[in-house]
Amino acid sequence: MMLLRTKLFGQTYEFNSIKELLAKANEKKSGDEQAGIAAGSAAERVAAKEVLAQVPLGVLRDNPVVPYDADSVTRAIDDGVNETIFGEIKNWTVSEFREWILSNETTGAMIRRISNAMTGEIVAAVCKLMSNMDLIYAARKIEVVTHCNNTMGLRGTIASRLQPNHPTDSVDGIRAAVYDGLSFGSGDSVIGINPSDDSVGSISRLLEMTKEVIDDWEIPTQNCVLGHVTTQMECLRRGAPAGLIFQSIAGSQKAMESFGTSVEQLDEAYELAKKYCWTPGPNYMYFETGQGSALSADANFGADQLTMEARNYALAKRYDPYQVNTVVGFIGPEYLYDSVQITRAGLEDHFMGKLTGISMGCDVCYTNHAKADQNDIENLMVLFAVAGGSYIMGIPMGDDAMLSYQTTSYHDIASLRQATGYRPLPEFEAWMEQMGLWKNGQLTAKAGDATIFLGK
Repeated sequence: MMLLRTKLFGQTYEFNSIKELLAKANEKKSGDEQAGIAAGSAAERVAAKEVLAQVPLGVLRDNPVVPYDADSVTRAIDDGVNETIFGEIKNWTVSEFREWILSNETTGAMIRRISNAMTGEIVAAVCKLMSNMDLIYAARKIEVVTHCNNTMGLRGTIASRLQPNHPTDSVDGIRAAVYDGLSFGSGDSVIGINPSDDSVGSISRLLEMTKEVIDDWEIPTQNCVLGHVTTQMECLRRGAPAGLIFQSIAGSQKAMESFGTSVEQLDEAYELAKKYCWTPGPNYMYFETGQGSALSADANFGADQLTMEARNYALAKRYDPYQVNTVVGFIGPEYLYDSVQITRAGLEDHFMGKLTGISMGCDVCYTNHAKADQNDIENLMVLFAVAGGSYIMGIPMGDDAMLSYQTTSYHDIASLRQATGYRPLPEFEAWMEQMGLWKNGQLTAKAGDATIFLGK
């Protein structure tokens, strides 16, 4: 074991384990404070970062925050490491790894290769040594391109998940919201519904309706109803048309069990998706995550929420997903107290996902009892886009009537593309042009008029 000790301004700081060191080196988060594992002062946080900077990557792999023998998530992550590539970097310190990522000599392709040797603890460690600007700059370097029914992640594009949630899963109400979103250019990521009824019958009806819309209007996108993975699997078996298969995931076996799922179950779902999803693929899975999920289930095993979040992405990579997004402010101020912490977490999560090698989006959101407002999430939305984020959410007026939280709207993706010069996903952009909604890189006067979809 390394001696995890340093001296700053005459005071000695010593850390008993890699797990404690990672927690104390984390930026201030209300969740870590609630768990009693955060640094007790800014000085202790700096001391922890100083010690962490000198830790070799091999030591981080050898000391997972949840033991290999006791946890299926740890095993799935570690067994997926490319040993040849890891052998090249295992003696690098975290500081050296950070400098290598940020170097002008290091290309995105070089980082993508190293992604195959990452564990959650390694990704979390280097993230803790980065400023917000570092996270934006580093993530922007990395291009992760995936394909389901269209192409996600190309440089210069940003997509939007059309999220037409309804308190009663009304097919007609959701269809109207889908048309509204499409008219603004939302939906190239996925038409993805959070159902209020997790039954096979209800989810199948919504899959059939959204597939009908996609077919009628020849829309190059995919559909997904975000029920429990077992419900979606049964829908597939019965012939329902699902384009993506979804599940929320967490960074430990115990936390996964709190979601009613497991690595073995996701393995089965992945195989089923490859066999029965109507989309050409080869990427069929969709995952959501969020800092604090393991702690909220009392399943963090004394580890900080950022490290547990990094393990989510390392697990997700096992399934070569089409898209993953952090629901960054949804879990509430008990875990991310205010806009400062929400913004930091959004940038951390995006960088960690990209470094792990997955296509990364962000539900830029907050709950009504958090110290944040709409201006705050617009700030994060712009920073996320500059960092090369793959997609954001699109909800009518940014106010989810079913989940009762605030996020980005159909109008926001339109404004963001206009402000940044980014474009929709290429196949979807061509469809928008055919529909008369998009011309010369911007929306036309026809955009926003959902009545154009009432002709069929």
